[in-house]
Amino acid sequence: MLSHITVGITDFDRAFAFYDALMSELGYPMADADPDTAWAFWRPADADRPLFIIGAPYDGRPHAAGNGQMVALLARDRATVDRCHALALNRGATDEGAPGLRPHYHPHYYGAYFRDPDGNKLCVCCHQPEPEGSLDV
Repeated sequence: MLSHITVGITDFDRAFAFYDALMSELGYPMADADPDTAWAFWRPADADRPLFIIGAPYDGRPHAAGNGQMVALLARDRATVDRCHALALNRGATDEGAPGLRPHYHPHYYGAYFRDPDGNKLCVCCHQPEPEGSLDV
């Protein structure tokens, strides 16, 4: 369904350090980066799309985070959601909702919410139930 998602940034080095660590934890390798033009992107290891792109706004005006906009990134399991939330907060994100079940979405929705250092709202979530024999999170 998606070709790519672009998230605006103000400081390439700070944003790159933040997103490179987050995408690595989610298992998405970096595909390309160009600090001179302040753009970088990641994609699934086994596909060309979708792309997750960070970059300075193309029109040259300052980046501004949108209200009501959010990018949700899929995690392979609940433990990855937990690790990504902690990693994000340790790299300058602000908490918008601790990891946990959100049964009002569906019984197995497990997500965490935060804003990156530029104020962009992100979610990392898992839609799978815990495997049999696992402790409930």
